[in-house]
Amino acid sequence: MSYVRPDTLDQALALLADQEDAKPLSGGMTLIPTLKQRLAAPSHLVDLSRLDALRGIGLQGDVLRIGAATKHVEVARSDVVAGSIPALAALAGVIADPQVRNRGTLGGSVANNDPAADYPAAVLGLGAVIETSTRRIPADDFFVGMFETALEPGELIVAIEFPVPDRAAYQKLRHRATGYAVTGVFVAQFNDAVRVAVTGAGSSVFRWTEAETALAASCQSDRLADTPIDETLFNSDANGSAAYRANLVRVMTRRAVDALTPRPR
Repeated sequence: MSYVRPDTLDQALALLADQEDAKPLSGGMTLIPTLKQRLAAPSHLVDLSRLDALRGIGLQGDVLRIGAATKHVEVARSDVVAGSIPALAALAGVIADPQVRNRGTLGGSVANNDPAADYPAAVLGLGAVIETSTRRIPADDFFVGMFETALEPGELIVAIEFPVPDRAAYQKLRHRATGYAVTGVFVAQFNDAVRVAVTGAGSSVFRWTEAETALAASCQSDRLADTPIDETLFNSDANGSAAYRANLVRVMTRRAVDALTPRPR
């Protein structure tokens, strides 16, 4: 295995194109454990962590743009993020543990699309746009299935653009050992529209559209009392049955609605 640290994004893309078995390395929170367990053996590791083109946080009008190589801790502590989407800063601050937050990156988490990851809920809940090295992908088209996204081989996430909502909140039940979401819900309100994204409960992050419809008329948690939810969509494992997770989705959504935090003015 060869380790390569390119100086530019173009160099990184060229290496990934030229070497069929090369893998991009950002924070390494998923790839390194995979290598340790001998579940992957890439020919090259292409280190993206120091590419300026993939870093940075900026607000342009009502769009918050965050570079793919930005670490979780940087999002959690950013005054720009806290001043535009405080729920996103709060979410970043409860990802896993301090070690992971100091190494893991936004782009790596979203590209991996772990079913229990936190960031996908914010990306989908806010209706973000994923900017890659070749195109722009709406969040609704990006998350395909368990550990699967719309990314093509050799395509890299460059940045993610988050529309700034009127209010937003994230609530989750943390797995005690890993900090992953047993179930997490991100709720965002834009004018009269509400988006509700659920992570940790199914094979991939998804929108609870029935809750969105219920909350659109009045964004109050009591509107969710009789909102239907399909238990057959949810995971059943050592952390909880499908019925348990269905109840958690309802509970966490109610808590998120009650905790909706407006953008500071």
